[in-house]
Amino acid sequence: MLATTLREQSPLFARLLHLFDCILASGLLAFLVFWYHVPWSVHYSHLCWGIFFACLISFQSFQLYRSWRGWSLFAELICLAKAWAAVIAVLLFYFFLFKISHVYSRLVFMIWMVTTPIMIFAFHLLVRRILRLFRKKGRNMRHAVVAGAGDLGQRLLKEVESLPWVGINVVGFFDDKLEAEQPLTVVGRPVLGRIRDIADYLRKNDIDYVYIALPMRAEKKIFAILRECRSLGARVYLIPDLYAYGLHHAEIQSLGKLLILNFNPYSNWKRGFDLIFSLLVLLLISPFMFVIAILIKLSDGGPVFYAHERITSRGRKFKCLKFRTMSVGADQELAGLLDSDPALRQEWEKHFKLKDDPRVTRIGRFLRRTSLDEFPQFINVLKGDMSVVGARPIVGHELREYYTNGSAGLYCSMKPGITGPWQVGKRSDVDDYDERVRLDDWYILNSSLWTDVKIIGKTVFALFTGKGAY
Repeated sequence: MLATTLREQSPLFARLLHLFDCILASGLLAFLVFWYHVPWSVHYSHLCWGIFFACLISFQSFQLYRSWRGWSLFAELICLAKAWAAVIAVLLFYFFLFKISHVYSRLVFMIWMVTTPIMIFAFHLLVRRILRLFRKKGRNMRHAVVAGAGDLGQRLLKEVESLPWVGINVVGFFDDKLEAEQPLTVVGRPVLGRIRDIADYLRKNDIDYVYIALPMRAEKKIFAILRECRSLGARVYLIPDLYAYGLHHAEIQSLGKLLILNFNPYSNWKRGFDLIFSLLVLLLISPFMFVIAILIKLSDGGPVFYAHERITSRGRKFKCLKFRTMSVGADQELAGLLDSDPALRQEWEKHFKLKDDPRVTRIGRFLRRTSLDEFPQFINVLKGDMSVVGARPIVGHELREYYTNGSAGLYCSMKPGITGPWQVGKRSDVDDYDERVRLDDWYILNSSLWTDVKIIGKTVFALFTGKGAY
C-alpha cells in the first residue's frame, strides 16, 4: 500500500520539493538579513520574490527534479550548480539594469550566494537517503522490462541488481530466440515473449521502463520498439552495445548535428591535475634530486640520468627518465649475463627485471628500494609523455607480446603513469604478467580523479614500506 502511494504521488512529491527549494532560497536571504541586523526595506522584499521566481524557472529548466535513480551524486550536484549559476546571473543582471546593487548588503549577498546551494544539496541528499531506505525494503519501486536476453541484457540485469537503492525491478526479458512452445528463463527472469510482443505487454501491465539491450545490427527491431512503445506510458532507454565490439570507456560528443563516441579517455582534468601536481612535487623535492644527482656523479663519474624508450598514448615512443641506478654500459652487459645463467634468463623473460641484478650500483640499490630513482619522471609528466597515475610504462615488445585481445588498444588510449594500481599492489612481486595486464586494463576502464587520489595516497605508504621494490 505504501509502495503504491509513493509511486502514485511521485510527481506531486517532485513539485513539493521544487517549491520547498524556492522557499528555502528566498527565506535564507531574509534570515541572513535579520541575522546580520541589516535594515529591511522594500528592495529586499522585491529581491526575495525575484529569487523565488528565478529559482522556480531555473531549477525546472535544468531538470533538477528529474528521476535521479541510478545517477551519481556528482551528476545531480553539477545540475544544481548550473541551475544556481543561472539564478545568480539573472540577479546580477537585475542589479546592473536598475543600478541598485548599493542598496543591498554585499556581505549578506555573498554569504547567501554560497550557502544556499549547499543547503539545497544537503536537503536533496537527505531526501535521497530516505528514498533509498524505502527502495531497499522493496517500496517505491519502478518496474522494467528488457528487450534482448543476450549478454548485454544480462549485464544490465546484474547491474540493476547490484544497486538495490535505485528501486528498479526487472520483470523479465523479451527476445526472439525462444524455444518452441517452451517456457524460458534467463538468469532468474522469465522471457515474456518476442520483441514484437512488447507493445501488447505494456498495454496490459504497468511498466515504467523499457531497456533496449539489442545488438547494433538489430536496428529494425530497435526502431520498431521506439515507434510502438514510446506512447504507451513507459520510458524507453537504449543500452549501447559497446562491449560486444570491445569499445570501452566511451564519451558521447557532438560534431555539428552528429553524435559521435570518443574512445580517447584522456581528459582535460587529468592533464591539469598532472601539471599542478608535478610542479608542486618538483618544487618540494628539487633539493633532494640535486643531492641524489651529486651522489650518482661522485660514485663512478657516469651520467646522472638514464633514458629508456617506452610506449605512450597512441603507440608513440618516448624517453622515460630515471636516475641511473646501474653501472655505465649495463645494457651491453645484459646479453652476456643472461647467457651465463639460465635462471637469470628465465627471471628476465618473466619479469623483465632481475631481483638481484649485479649491474646495480650501491647508490642505485638504495634508490630502487625507495623508488627515488623514478622522481625524474615528473619531468616526463610536464613534457606530456606521462601521467602521475596510469598504466605501467612498458617497451614495444611487451605491448606486442602480452597486451592481446584488445588490451593493446586500451593501453595506447592513455598515457603511462609514474604510479598506478601495480605500484600500490604487489609492485615487482607480481608473478603473473597477465595480472599486470589486468591491472592496467582495470585502471584505464576505471580512471577518475578520486581513483588517482586514492592511488597517490597508497603510493606514499608503499614508498615508506618499500614492499616489492627492487
